[in-house]
Order: sequence, then C-alpha cells, then structure tokens
Amino acid sequence: MGKEFPKRSENYAEWYNNIVLKADLAEHSAVRGCMVIKPYGFAIWEKMQQQLDKMFKETGHSNAYFPLFIPKSFLSKEADHVEGFAKECAVVTHYRLKDNPEGGGIVVDPDAKLEEELIIRPTSETIIWNTYKNWIQSYRDLPLLINQWANVVRWEMRTRLFLRTAEFLWQEGHTAHATEKEAIEETEQMLNVYAEFAEKWMGMPVIKGLKTENERFAGAVETYCIEALMQDGKALQAGTSHYLGQNFAKAFDVKFATKEGKQEYVYATSWGVSTRLMGALIMAHADDEGLVLPPKLAPIQVVIVPIYKSDEEYAAANEYAAKIVDMLKTKNISVKYDNRDTHKPGWKFAEYELKGVPVRIAIGPRDIKNNAVEIARRDTKEKSVVQLTDLDIKIETLLESIQENIYQKARDFTDNSITYVDDFDSFKEAVDKKGGFISAHWDGTKETELKIKDKTKATIRCIPLENKMEEGKCVYSGNTSKQRVLFAKAY
Repeated sequence: MGKEFPKRSENYAEWYNNIVLKADLAEHSAVRGCMVIKPYGFAIWEKMQQQLDKMFKETGHSNAYFPLFIPKSFLSKEADHVEGFAKECAVVTHYRLKDNPEGGGIVVDPDAKLEEELIIRPTSETIIWNTYKNWIQSYRDLPLLINQWANVVRWEMRTRLFLRTAEFLWQEGHTAHATEKEAIEETEQMLNVYAEFAEKWMGMPVIKGLKTENERFAGAVETYCIEALMQDGKALQAGTSHYLGQNFAKAFDVKFATKEGKQEYVYATSWGVSTRLMGALIMAHADDEGLVLPPKLAPIQVVIVPIYKSDEEYAAANEYAAKIVDMLKTKNISVKYDNRDTHKPGWKFAEYELKGVPVRIAIGPRDIKNNAVEIARRDTKEKSVVQLTDLDIKIETLLESIQENIYQKARDFTDNSITYVDDFDSFKEAVDKKGGFISAHWDGTKETELKIKDKTKATIRCIPLENKMEEGKCVYSGNTSKQRVLFAKAY
C-alpha cells in the first residue's frame, strides 16, 4: 500500500492533509468549506464523545437539544456576543423555493421572505438563555447543568479538514448558578475535565490558562482554555470554558427568587470542545508513516493479520486467530481479524500502520507451530515474538505502555519547546527560528498585544494558571509586568 505523501519536515500542511485523506478520516464535500467525516474518523470521534459524555454526567450534567435556527433579534440582545459572531453567521432569509418560471430548475420564492431572518447557530447561548428564562424561577431550580451535542456553522473562507471548517461537530455546556462563586467553580471544573481528557485519553499534554481580554469569548467575563503544542511548533486551542457572569441573564431577563424571596439574576457558564480535537490528535502524535493513535481512542486496538501460502495454512490461521480474538474480547480489547484474501499481508501492514492501530499481531505457520505470535507496536515500531499463554494480559499491559509512551513523548516535546525570553530581539528569533511556546513578560495592554501580533504573527495563547508571579519588564514596551504569558503562532 503506497502512502506517497511528504514527510512532516518537507511540507507539514500537505503531510497533515494527506493523513486525513489517506487514513480515511474525512474528505472534502460538495459544499464548499464543509467536510464529510468518514466511518473510521467518526469512530474515533465517537470514542472521544463517549468518554467526554461520561465525564460530563459524572459531574452532574444532563444532555438536551436546542434548535439549529436562532432568531436574528436574539443575537442583538448581548452586544459583545453579536459583535464577536456577526461576520461568521450564515443567515436564512426565505422559507420556500419554487420552479423557475423561466425554466431550468428552481429559484427562491420572493414571496416567501421570512419576517425575521434566522441565524444558523454559530453557538447556542442566545437560544438557550431565552429558554432558561422559562425553566428557572427560584433557587430550587439551580444549578441548571445542561450539555448539548450538536453541529454549528461559522462561515470560514480558508478551511482545513477538522481544524477549520464552516460546519463542525461539538458539544456545548451551558449552566446557570445562584452565585458567582458557584459559576466560577463550574468554569474551572470543566476546564479540568477537558485537561484530564486531553492528557489521559488523547495522550496530549496541555497548559491550562486564561485568555487575554482581546482573546476572550464574545460576551464572557473570563475565558479559560487548554493549549496544546503541535509537532510543527504551533499551538492549538483544544478547549475553552467561559465564565459569563450575569451578562446573558440580564440580556434575556433570567432571574430567580432567592431563599429570602429577592429577585436576582443568575450567573452563567458555557464550555465546549469540537471535532478540532481530531486535528489535534493527528498533529500531536502522527509520524511520517501515518496516524499514531492512543489505545484509549483507537477504534481498533489490535489487528490480527494471517500469513499463509496454502488453503490449509489459511484454515489453520483462521482457527488459531479465533482463539486469540475470543481471548482479547474477554478483556474488552477491540480486535479485528483481517483475513481478506484480496490483499497481501504487506499491504495490510501498511494500511494499519497508516490508520494508527496500536498493536498488530501476525500469525504464520511457524507461529502456530510454536504456539506464539509476532507482535508489532505502532508507536515504536518494535517487534517481538510472544507465547500465546496469557497473551490477553500481555496485550492489556502493552496497550497501557503504548498509551503512556505516546503521552510522555508529547510531554517531553512540549517541555523542551518552551523558550524563556526577556527582550524583543530574542522573542522574534524564537518565534521565527524555533517555534513552540515563548514565555515572556507582557504589560497587560491590548495595544502591546496587538503590536506584537502584527510584528511577529505570534499571539498570547494564555496566561498560565500555574504561573508563578515574577516581576519583570514587558518584552515589547518595557513597562513593568508581574507575570509571564505564553506566546506562539497558532492554528
């Protein structure tokens, strides 16, 4: 199976795009800017979704669903929100088509113009808070902890599969609380859920932090984020959790009666991750041969490939493999036996290497005779011959080892890609030549932030939550600064 795509060091963007296409994760659709997520790609997303959904429910959240269409007037109710999303909105203006009176297909019926245009949701704060007004009456209705799995549309001119598409899949949590303290605790709790998922399931180290005022979610008081570093030295925002204060409650008049009988506005949060995590998974771990999937998210954790020359050897391999499949399934290990006679073993090896299957087992006549198998691990390419005795336990341990190794490799890369600088010349050199995260002092002003971005294309990714207060001078303005922030070029 010929891969025929460039190495990461040759053309990172083309390398990424080819892996998405050739590993059967997704493809471009007939709708400009939108993608088709193929079964193998969707299977990975489902694994992500299932684990995140479990974590959400363990923290007390329930799932619901809200309309795809949002009345235009709803967006106008929160000034910062509409300003932040106005340029990304897709708008529905008519509700009917008709035959073209001049022939040649159909046209929009001019008599079917909507009284009020509908926005295809770019995010659901407005429609949800309009609904919450009916759900929340007293303190007994709080906290309200709701999550939605949905699709959203944000008009994009430059798209890249999974990373930036006009339509994408995500989840969005929207919660209401009686006090500011509870809402902030919720915001931080969900940030920690995202960080735990990224590190323990995706094998992707992240840095937790706060966004600057300039980078906050539209309508938020504070935006928390997790930032991850990709192998090309660019950062990727992998998830956000927003403390919204009372902004949306006031915009939609969502009040509750306190225990004392007073009317108060509720405090809000929202938080979300999307299919952008698929792009992160690829760019954090994949190599020049294809995907490298962490076992916890791999749709197929183990693939078995028979090697044979005759019908008798083929039958013997099938019988032998059936025992292994049953053995592994008892440990809840996802296993596939690929006994297709239309492809050679070498072709299959390349296919599953490209798809990132963590463990490959090969069985041939000699293995069957010796009651053994040949095992190849995807992350290190190491091969070994293992006896069939207790193979299930050995594979279980091996999968845990692969998961940890993938994470540690990415952890080491991230740690070694943080450059500390104290002057602007060093800053520019780090951005242009080394990449990665650049830790530098910033004076806290929008003006300085925008000037640095204009001159270097690097943005402030976050103000790390674990940042130690360290007084110094802003790398650009020279003004006094009490802490360092992380800059990087980003996706």
